[in-house]
Amino acid sequence: MSLSLEATAQDLLFREAHTANTFTDEPVSDEQIEAVYDLIKLAPTAFNQSPLRITLVRSTAARERLVRHMAEGNQAKTRTAPLTAILSVDLDFHERLPELFPVAPGLKDTVFAELPAREQAGTFNASLQAGYFILGVRAAGLAAGPMTGFDAEGVNKEFFGDGKQKALVVINIGRPGPDAFRPRSPRLAARDAVTVV
Repeated sequence: MSLSLEATAQDLLFREAHTANTFTDEPVSDEQIEAVYDLIKLAPTAFNQSPLRITLVRSTAARERLVRHMAEGNQAKTRTAPLTAILSVDLDFHERLPELFPVAPGLKDTVFAELPAREQAGTFNASLQAGYFILGVRAAGLAAGPMTGFDAEGVNKEFFGDGKQKALVVINIGRPGPDAFRPRSPRLAARDAVTVV
């Protein structure tokens, strides 16, 4: 094999991992999510901007506030997952750049002074971090059920009323329940996706 990662870890993170649609009622602790975050915070982002924000939806009241904005096919599984996270981009990420990228503290007021520049860069980089978050959840031995089937504007107003964050993906998290996984759909072979120039 040309990979350094052991086969069991490859299976845990990739080969055996699927998007989960049902979950057991075993709780997911704040400590587990903190451990996941401590891994994924090391994901690469431009200028170390780290724009991803994670909102954990735990209470029944908050869950119902979220469920009403989910697509119909995502409502039941969101209502019954032990934990749901809203992953969003912080559009004011630039305020932390002097701390996170101290070699160029002026970026905050030059490159990222205008909202459109922050929105474009932040969305791309928070999306990278979201992919790492899914891998982090898998590394914790949990299953992730990422969904983009929701009313983003509704979720933004409901949870981020100040307009400083924008929802990217909603992820149900927990131990997989009965019939949690659909059969894996085909994937492109390397010869169909990789070009050497």
